[in-house]
Amino acid sequence: MRIAIITETFLPSTDGVVTRLCASIRWLRNEGHEVMVIAPDLGVKEYEGAIVAGIPAYKLFVYKETRKFSFYSKKIKTFLEEFNPDIVHAVNPSFLGVTGVYYTKKLKLPLMASYHTHVPKYADYYNVSFLKPAMWTYFKTIHNRAALNLCTSKAVLGELSEKGFKNIHLWKRGVDTKQFHPDFYSDDMRERLTNGQPDKTLLLFVGRLAAEKEIERIRPLLDHSDDFCLAIVGDGPNRALLEEEFAHTNTIFTGFMHGDELAQAYASADVFAFPSTTETLGLVLMEAMAAGLPVLAANSGPTAEQIVNGETGILFDPEVPASLLRAADQLKAKEKRDEMGQRAHTDIQSVGWDDSAAQLMDYYQETLRLHYGESSEEQSGR
Repeated sequence: MRIAIITETFLPSTDGVVTRLCASIRWLRNEGHEVMVIAPDLGVKEYEGAIVAGIPAYKLFVYKETRKFSFYSKKIKTFLEEFNPDIVHAVNPSFLGVTGVYYTKKLKLPLMASYHTHVPKYADYYNVSFLKPAMWTYFKTIHNRAALNLCTSKAVLGELSEKGFKNIHLWKRGVDTKQFHPDFYSDDMRERLTNGQPDKTLLLFVGRLAAEKEIERIRPLLDHSDDFCLAIVGDGPNRALLEEEFAHTNTIFTGFMHGDELAQAYASADVFAFPSTTETLGLVLMEAMAAGLPVLAANSGPTAEQIVNGETGILFDPEVPASLLRAADQLKAKEKRDEMGQRAHTDIQSVGWDDSAAQLMDYYQETLRLHYGESSEEQSGR
């Protein structure tokens, strides 16, 4: 099959969407499928044998430090015509993806879309809450142009259904259980992340430093107890504000980490902190669990699907500051943390990327059947 993937973000950017796409593309290429990725032009031209077709990238007001967003471009039509795909997959269509949806429909190509980011919920964090109804209408309209839609958690599937999104299906979660593993523990990394205080209980946050991640929720815990220290791994538009917020606490900011360095960071911590309630899944939760970490997380629908409260982590009420302190108290004892971490590591071992990617292919076949109203094999046997 010839598959065109139009995405708002791709390498060298690193986030849950990119990680999922890369794992899916590797599987598709290993199965012999041809893949073209249409994405903001950040210098990458090829991945695992898949063509990466770049669209000029620009800055956005909330990410002024880097060019990473693409908008309307007729190049998408040219790329699609030249590649002549059997199916188009619009990933998180917001800006670039909208153009992709438009030209896909103009060229009468089968279209599937996937929803990964709760952009309307972000409005509350950027003082534009009044735009939420219009934003929901916008994204519903885009996604309902597709024959089939995917999302990554049952909670989000229910929410999107209530909002009027059509033909929505659950795309299985996945994580690399070989890359993230307790065996990557490093004394040197722990020394670094604790700022030379390795005997303290090390909390780890990994992710984009943006308002919707609500990282400041962790601050009261550091004020309440000197037993904890915090390592914040990642970067983003809110870094300067967060550095000011966490000044005079046991906190360090490392910037981005990748590969073995990131694996060591997970494995060398004691507890993974996940304060956000706007996630549609939370891949970093699964990476932390694979590394053997118990999770201290704000309770939300998607998060509760990943964490068994009291067994693989502790959920706290994000609206009640004292709830965080009570939850953290349950993780002070090393024996309790080790027990939860081992259970988290064991539970996540059955979650791999191959099943997720194979399921994606099934959805591609279903999209072809919906588009053509006949056997998809007749359409994809080029």
